[in-house]
Amino acid sequence: MYHSFDAIVVGAGGAGLRAALELGRSGSVAVLTKLYPTRSHTGTAQGGIGAALGNVEEDLWEWHMFDTVKGGDYLTDQDAAEILAREAVDTVYELEHWGLPFDRTSDGKIAQRPFGGHTHHFGKGAVRRSCYAADRTGHMILQTLYQQCLRHSVQFFDEYHVVDLLIQDGVACGVVAYQILTGEFHTFRAKAVLLATGGMGRLFRITSNAHALTGDGPAMALRRGIPLEDMEFFQFHPTGIRKMGILITEAVRGEGGILLNDRGERFMERYSPTLLDLAPRDIVSRAIYLEVRNGLGIGGKDYVHLDATHLGRDVVESKLPDIADFCRTYLGIDPATEPMPVQPTAHYAMGGIPTDTDGRVIVDEKNTALPGLYAAGECACVSVHGANRLGTNSLVDLVVFGRRAGRDMARYVRENDFVALPPEPECEACDEAERLLKGTGQERVADIRQELQDLMMDDVGVFRVEEQIAGALSKIGELKSRYQKVALDDRGQKFNTELLEAIELGYLLDLAEVTAASALARQESRGAHSREDYPERDDDHWLKHTLAYQTGEGVELKYKPVSITRFEPKPRTY
Repeated sequence: MYHSFDAIVVGAGGAGLRAALELGRSGSVAVLTKLYPTRSHTGTAQGGIGAALGNVEEDLWEWHMFDTVKGGDYLTDQDAAEILAREAVDTVYELEHWGLPFDRTSDGKIAQRPFGGHTHHFGKGAVRRSCYAADRTGHMILQTLYQQCLRHSVQFFDEYHVVDLLIQDGVACGVVAYQILTGEFHTFRAKAVLLATGGMGRLFRITSNAHALTGDGPAMALRRGIPLEDMEFFQFHPTGIRKMGILITEAVRGEGGILLNDRGERFMERYSPTLLDLAPRDIVSRAIYLEVRNGLGIGGKDYVHLDATHLGRDVVESKLPDIADFCRTYLGIDPATEPMPVQPTAHYAMGGIPTDTDGRVIVDEKNTALPGLYAAGECACVSVHGANRLGTNSLVDLVVFGRRAGRDMARYVRENDFVALPPEPECEACDEAERLLKGTGQERVADIRQELQDLMMDDVGVFRVEEQIAGALSKIGELKSRYQKVALDDRGQKFNTELLEAIELGYLLDLAEVTAASALARQESRGAHSREDYPERDDDHWLKHTLAYQTGEGVELKYKPVSITRFEPKPRTY
């Protein structure tokens, strides 16, 4: 089937909806999503959205910018960080005016609380910058944006799984989608396409990411010759529920919760004497791993305690209601009276599809834009997060750069006409689906996926060394060969989730390969990339972004400089 719109948005999370809202005011726009929109992963973001409103104490956007740059271990592009910090204030008030039910101060202003890595006076102490709606902030943003999109007649194609990106003569011109209900392929023609497909945390065994987060957008771009930027930087959130990975929001520590080892020690005093438990996530995650490695995990096991019992039941139930429910449901404990068992969980990709600050996709180290193609949100890398994202900045990223991408797309569709589609646009997607459906090999999708996730968790996780990364890269190649011999049990057309999981596994294998190759090449430790064989940050050789290309001979790496405008790199101490 064939459809035509001025603009196509792939993904219905915060970035996709915010861009669609801009587009819906000026032309025809369709949002394609493999989920129902309000099930998008933005809805799981708990603790808040950062903006220097200064509602409860003095705060400036310049301090927010500095924290973003420093938190990113100076790999952050500072022009992007300035935009994020400046425009955060306006976008938060915009959400408020659309009806988002933020918590309030006693005088009716938007309430704010501390979050990891956010400081006043350029690092002098913690500041209350996170605007929140209890511990359901992402859910409220998602609902608010979806309502506004419906109000502005944005057209949604729910449960349409986009499986190919169409580029003709160097111009993006549409996508191919698989309608999950019917098993039919649809071609969507557009003047401009935005990829807003979210993260890729399903690369790892223990993750906070939903099963749908398989890196579809970055993988499709990679297969079309577009590089992926800074894929070696993947953030592990320090406080996931042990073994499950379900997130315990940083807001628990923002409200005063503390991390304790088996001796009952507040061990963050040794790793971050100024910010303590509210240090950036990469620092806290490594601290937990080191405590466990030194035999100080609870009962000698692989986790520590997050203690909120001293906060009192009123605080836990009023400000952290979802966390209280999670703990009762999944752990059988009451966080108001018992500490929570936590361990680091794969959480957020700092890397992704390279873009400029207007969301235009970049295809080389010269920052050349591919006409008609945009990306925003976690699948994109405008490099506002550098080597490590600060808590609350993901939601800021979605609304700030989703809005900017939508505005520039609206300009682009006004100024440009449709281009011709490739001949037989659905051919490649149909051929791949047919190969999987008719496969007669002995390999199973679930087995390969489990081996991949174990491999990435153990050898390309929080701590990395050359031998393990190189071994992982070799093993990924073997898994990719085995993937060609996959056989499915479900050969049907309609609602074939096994087929979709097989397609997603192909994406994960490609992304794992570029992640491992990028991590192997970067011989330093910076932010979330921690090399035990190269423990120091090396600005002389590695203050640069990685661009990873997929070629017939493997992964090819190129590099481009970091944008430095205000803050020269300094040692990162907290």
